[in-house]
Amino acid sequence: MSFFDRFLKKQPLSSIPNIPFGRYSDSYKSDVQYDQWEAAISAFDTENYIVSLTLFLNFLKNDKGSNIQTWSEEGVLRFEIIQGSKKIIGQADGEHIEVEAKVAKTQGLKLAFMKQLMERNYSLRYSRFALDSNNDISMRFDTDLIDASPYKLYNALKEVAINADKLDDILIDEYADVLLPIDNQHIEDGTPQEKDTKYEYINQWIERVLHSSEELDRKELDAGVAYLLLNLTYKLDYLIKPEGFMMESLERIHRQYFASDNKSIEEKCDKLIEELKNINSRPKEELTKEIYHTIATFGITSPVNHERVSSFIDGELPNMEWYLNNDYPNIALAIPGYIAGYCMFEFAVPKPDKDLFHLYFEIVENDFFTKLGFDNNYYNSNTTKFNKVAIKQRIQSIAKINLRKHPFLRPDVNLLNFKSLQAFSFSYMKMIRGLNLSEG
Repeated sequence: MSFFDRFLKKQPLSSIPNIPFGRYSDSYKSDVQYDQWEAAISAFDTENYIVSLTLFLNFLKNDKGSNIQTWSEEGVLRFEIIQGSKKIIGQADGEHIEVEAKVAKTQGLKLAFMKQLMERNYSLRYSRFALDSNNDISMRFDTDLIDASPYKLYNALKEVAINADKLDDILIDEYADVLLPIDNQHIEDGTPQEKDTKYEYINQWIERVLHSSEELDRKELDAGVAYLLLNLTYKLDYLIKPEGFMMESLERIHRQYFASDNKSIEEKCDKLIEELKNINSRPKEELTKEIYHTIATFGITSPVNHERVSSFIDGELPNMEWYLNNDYPNIALAIPGYIAGYCMFEFAVPKPDKDLFHLYFEIVENDFFTKLGFDNNYYNSNTTKFNKVAIKQRIQSIAKINLRKHPFLRPDVNLLNFKSLQAFSFSYMKMIRGLNLSEG
């Protein structure tokens, strides 16, 4: 085998680690699924409620159909929906639909968490927290089928699914003395290699950024420090994909920084640093138990078009120039990372943007992916050399996959500048910014 054969060899599909990245989005549905949605609405309008519900559940199925199970039992339609660590059980007869998701098993009732759940009920529109006959915490939704349009069902089931999935780990972590997991046998634990690698990089990335932040003049470079901290936050969210405590900490960082609270950037950065230190101080067993794989049905990110992505790139990317000119290469590199990470954290971006942002992470964090078991060879951090051919081929492959929906998709790989990691990252974001994602 020649040098180039080894350098460009493709990793067999069977050997590619089955590791998901980033936040799930239900925005990438097929034409067949949207046909099911339209049929569900038509059936509801003609008062065929069970047929409408069945079609609606078909619309919710993911590519493999592993997130939804339906069956009939004594004239009752029963169904099961998987959302992360939670299982949502429902049933519908000819007149009524009931849904329940068990959140946590109780070994005793505490006023603190009961009060917390009561307060959360005020923010819910369709569902409610409750105690079942065994005093276990559950979320419930029910309504007459005549009121169960596909629109209402989507919003109601999403509310149950996302709240139950998010809250179980948080409550159990906070009240470990009286609460236990329940109905989570379907989750798949990460492999020891995945857990060890992610734990290593959580610590490595946080310590590196905290050290860089301490060396900078926080008053003069408050925006630069913010770029470092936010880039780290979104990178952890996307690449580590944690659940429970760490996921909530990262979301809290996002909320705190963008809150309209009249606090200065320096004050906000202090809060972010405190949160990141709390993550870094958690014992390994506590962090790694939050690294597991799940199936999802509902996404929490909002769909946006490519123009929104381009606008965000235009607003942030030019800031690289000042940091490069003033010899702050780490801050400069954090800006394109922040762009990719923020977009994947906050939005459900168009599929080509999503695929290309993921490739960006594979390139600039090549060592991390290699340690996880991927065989990318896009960038060698020791020699600072790029595999230009492999990168361009992967970009063209992404374009080809998405060409049917986006017939004018022609990434301009000639824009790419491989002089340095900073130069490449800048040119890569410019390439994404210039995509034509008009649909045919």
